[in-house]
Amino acid sequence: MIAFSTCWNSQRHKAGDAMLREIKDKLGFDLIELGHGIRISLMPGIQKMFDAGKVRFSSLHNFCPLPVEVMAASPDCYKFSAAHPDERERAIKQTFQTIDFAERLSAPFVVLHLGEVNMRPVTDPLIGLAKAGKYLSRRYVRLKLRAVQKRESVAPTYLQRVKDCLRRIVDHAASKNIKVGLECRRGYEEIPTERELPVLLDEMGSPQLGYWHDFGHAQIKENLAFLDHAEWLRAIGPRTFGCHVQDCIWPAQDHQPPFTGDVDLAKLVPLLPANCLFVWEMHPRKKAAQIRRSVQAWKERFGE
Repeated sequence: MIAFSTCWNSQRHKAGDAMLREIKDKLGFDLIELGHGIRISLMPGIQKMFDAGKVRFSSLHNFCPLPVEVMAASPDCYKFSAAHPDERERAIKQTFQTIDFAERLSAPFVVLHLGEVNMRPVTDPLIGLAKAGKYLSRRYVRLKLRAVQKRESVAPTYLQRVKDCLRRIVDHAASKNIKVGLECRRGYEEIPTERELPVLLDEMGSPQLGYWHDFGHAQIKENLAFLDHAEWLRAIGPRTFGCHVQDCIWPAQDHQPPFTGDVDLAKLVPLLPANCLFVWEMHPRKKAAQIRRSVQAWKERFGE
């Protein structure tokens, strides 16, 4: 099943119904994910289209709608891993609101970012070295190894905060019959890593909680030598609720239309469940014609 995310056009619109009609009319999607850039001002039009039966919603990406004090797409504006309990509480309450909104719109999934470990950022410096022709140089390897050692030493504190928040979120989601997908992240500093995620799902032990794969994020991690994309999907595939579909041009130019970059979709897509949800998550600058071509190619290879 394929759907399309409003991250492509939410910033261009002042009315939610116009935003949704653009996706329907230009791209042919009537199954839509509400992305993390949905301002409260867009909600009346979204509700209008839903009530009229003109659109269906596959999923909502936390936080949706945005907190009133946040003016632009910001899925990490509040973190479950934050040191200050007030920030964690704000993140939980805003996530409850997203779950409630998903129930109201009959969207079965909510997608979460979980936060990050407080450490010196390493992902963008590694990307910079790769672009400069120093991929896997001594400097590159030293930087990466120091980052891994640092993260392993400090991560448990942050993971415990995340788990404490997730328990409340999962309970609320269960009461609304909403499933929560934990998205794989682009940055090594972010939570969870691929080593941490299966353990986290095991500890939570809830059928409401699963994995949300992002092809672009995982490909960046493969490009930076943090994981093997196919090996990861072979391991986590059965626990996957859905995916963000995008391609990636080496080393880290993601949110590209499928089949325009380096992601080996022909090898990777069959590793996911037959009932997996595939949500196109395109960069706002991508043209409708480019996206339509990628959708047609997808349907020819993988079906609807």
